[in-house]
Amino acid sequence: MKTFNDKNILITGGSSGIGKALITEFYKEGARNIAVVGRDEGKMKDLKSEFPEAKFTFIQADVSKPKDITKIASKIKNEWDHLDILINNAGVVSAGALDDISDEDIIAQQNINTTGLILLTKHSLPMLKKSKDAAIINVSSGLGLIGMPFYATYAATKAAVKQFSEAMRRELKDFPIHVMTVYPTATDTPMMKTASSKDMDTPELVAEKTMKGLKNEEIDVILGGEERIENNKENFKNPLAFDKKVNSMYDSMKERASKHRSM
Repeated sequence: MKTFNDKNILITGGSSGIGKALITEFYKEGARNIAVVGRDEGKMKDLKSEFPEAKFTFIQADVSKPKDITKIASKIKNEWDHLDILINNAGVVSAGALDDISDEDIIAQQNINTTGLILLTKHSLPMLKKSKDAAIINVSSGLGLIGMPFYATYAATKAAVKQFSEAMRRELKDFPIHVMTVYPTATDTPMMKTASSKDMDTPELVAEKTMKGLKNEEIDVILGGEERIENNKENFKNPLAFDKKVNSMYDSMKERASKHRSM
């Protein structure tokens, strides 16, 4: 996918953080038809002043609710005859020791990060299949590649995104739909305000890497540089040995997760 000026784009969680940075990147590349899904209508409408030439469609919805997924799909069908790019970006996190996380937060992470993503993809597929050049971009996490202590539930939801993307890429082989997964590391977004993290990536960097990956038709965009890639390989080849490296980070991970909640 090389040009975006005539593309119809649907993005969840687009009013701030990585989602907003992605809108910025697509806007710079000429995209103007952008549907944004979010829970806060006011934040979405603020995008109008920053992207004056965009033809926004704002959909106030919660992707954890099946009835809202149906509403999103119906709205897109009414607005456009097809969909070119689906960006599943919405996500939440509730970190800490598993026995300290509420049942409600565990279920909500699953419903928003995984189930909602799958359902929106399902209901968007008929419109994506009408496109001559389409893409699905699923935002996972580095924790979806390497499970870390105190992020068990979140990591499980993001690992599910990885496997879902891989399966869908193979399932859609007969259609011109590119499936790509993005794995950000700690990123300076509202979602990370309650985490004790330093040296975070910027949302703009994640968006730039995502755009580059889409243009190059990559299937995985992994943030964190060569160190992250090498860690992924080491963890895959010898997870018990990698446990020792994680053990050295245990206390810092515990501190980082102690107040990390963005629901």
